[in-house]
Amino acid sequence: MVNSNLAYQDIEVETPQIKDDPVKWCSVSLSDVIARGKRLEASVFDVEAIKAYEILTMGKYPAVHLISEQGPAETAYYGGRLKRHYINKSLNNSIGFLGSSEMLDCQPRPVKYMVNDDNAKDVRVEKGTILISRSGTIGNVTYVGETLSNYLVSEHAIRIKCKAFPGYVYAFLKSSIGKKIVCSTQFGAVIQEIEPEHLASIPIPNAPTDIKQRINNLIIDSYRLRDESNELIDNATQLLIDELQLPDISAFEVDDFKKNAPVETYCVKLSALNGRVDASYHVPIVNAITAHLKKYADEVTTVGDNRISSDIILPGRFKRVYVEEGYGRVFIGGKQLWELDPTNKKYLSNSKHNKRIIKELEISENTTLITRSGTIGKVTMVPKHWEHWVTSEHIIRVVPSSSEIAGYLNVFLASDYGNALIKRFTYGSVVDEIDANHVSQIAFPLLKNKTVQKAINDLALQANQKRYEAYKLEQQALAVMDNEVIFA
Repeated sequence: MVNSNLAYQDIEVETPQIKDDPVKWCSVSLSDVIARGKRLEASVFDVEAIKAYEILTMGKYPAVHLISEQGPAETAYYGGRLKRHYINKSLNNSIGFLGSSEMLDCQPRPVKYMVNDDNAKDVRVEKGTILISRSGTIGNVTYVGETLSNYLVSEHAIRIKCKAFPGYVYAFLKSSIGKKIVCSTQFGAVIQEIEPEHLASIPIPNAPTDIKQRINNLIIDSYRLRDESNELIDNATQLLIDELQLPDISAFEVDDFKKNAPVETYCVKLSALNGRVDASYHVPIVNAITAHLKKYADEVTTVGDNRISSDIILPGRFKRVYVEEGYGRVFIGGKQLWELDPTNKKYLSNSKHNKRIIKELEISENTTLITRSGTIGKVTMVPKHWEHWVTSEHIIRVVPSSSEIAGYLNVFLASDYGNALIKRFTYGSVVDEIDANHVSQIAFPLLKNKTVQKAINDLALQANQKRYEAYKLEQQALAVMDNEVIFA
C-alpha cells in the first residue's frame, strides 16, 4: 500500500576515505652505515634527519664536527653513576639535586638533596657548560648560568664544554635542525639514549666569528636576565619572610602528638573537621602556619577574596584536537610550567576549541597558574610571551584582581608556606587532585606594612618582565642561527 504520492530518490552518500600517510623511506649507502658505527636502526637514517644533514653539508658555511680540532666544543661527558644518598634539605651541607627535566626550569626547585662533598663531584656542573638530556626525552638543551651552577645535575644530562662561543653551540643544538640530528643518533629498544661519542661527530656550521659572537652574546645575556629574575624573586620572598617573621618551614612541624606513637598521629576537634575526614587535610603544620600568619599579618583572608582574585578558573575535561605548528594555539601542560620556553609544545586546534579557548583555556600575563593534579602545587606567573597560549585542564588559573596584587599573590603561593597551604586540600586515592573551590579557600595574608607589600609585588613583576626579555633574546639568537647560518 502506498501512503504517499511523493517520490524519493535513493541517494548514495560517498564515505570519505582517510588516506594513510605514505611510508617514509630512503636509500642508504654501505659507506653511510659504516660511518655511523654500523648502525642498522631506521631512526639513525631518518628521512628528516637526512634532510637536516643535507642542509648543513650544502649550506653557506662549511660544517665541522662538534668536537674536533676545528669544532667549537672541547669535550662531552656525563658523570658516572653513583649511589645517591638523599638527605633533608634543612641540613647545613645539603645541596639540591636536579634531574634532566628539572634542569630546564627557569628557577629550579629541587625536591631531592644530597650531601655537598667530594662524592658528589661527578654530578656538579660548571658555569658556561651546555647540558643536553641523553635518555628518555632526547635532546633537551640548557645552559649553566649562575642559578643552575648552584645545584647537582643527574648523569642523565651530557655536559658539553666549549673552547669558545658556548651560546652559539647552544643555539645550534636548540634549533630544529640541530635537534633532529641529535635525535638521529639515539639507540635503545625500550629507553632511548645517546652517548657523548655520538655528539662528537655531529656537524655544526662553521660560521664567521662575528656571527658566532652575536649569537653567543644573545644567549649569554638571555641567561643573565634569567638569573637576575631569580634573584628578584628570592629578594621578594625574603621580604615576605622578614615582614611576617616566618621561621624555616621545618619549624612548623608539630610533633606533640606522635612522641610515643609508632605512626604519625594527631588530634582533631570534631568542630574542625570541615566535612573532611582525610588525615592530610588536618596536618598540624597547616594550623601552625595559619596561626603564625594571623599573629603577624594585618589580616588573613583567602585567595577567593575579590580584593585578591577576580576569577579562579578550572577548565573542564575535553578531548583535545592537535594541529601542526602555525595552525593553532600553543598548548602546554603542568610538567612544562616552570620552563621559560616550554619544550615539546603542542598546538590546539582553533576551529575545534575556539569557544572553550576563549572562555576557559587561554591565559593572560601576570595570571598565577597552579597545577591541580599529579604533582600538586607547582606555581608560576604567566610571562608576557605566554599571552593567549592555552594550558592543560590540569592547571588552575588564578586571575589577580589588579596588577597591585598580582606579584605579591604569586610570591606567597610559590613560597614553602603557600605550598603547604595549597597541598592541605589534596584528595584522591590514586591520583592526587585539588579544585578551584579549594584554591579559593587558601589562607592569604595581607601585610601591615603596605610599603613592603608593594615592594614584594613590584619585584615579582620586574622578575616576570626580565623573563620576557630573556625569551626575546633567545628567540633573536635562534632566528639568526636559522636565517644567517643554517638556511643562509
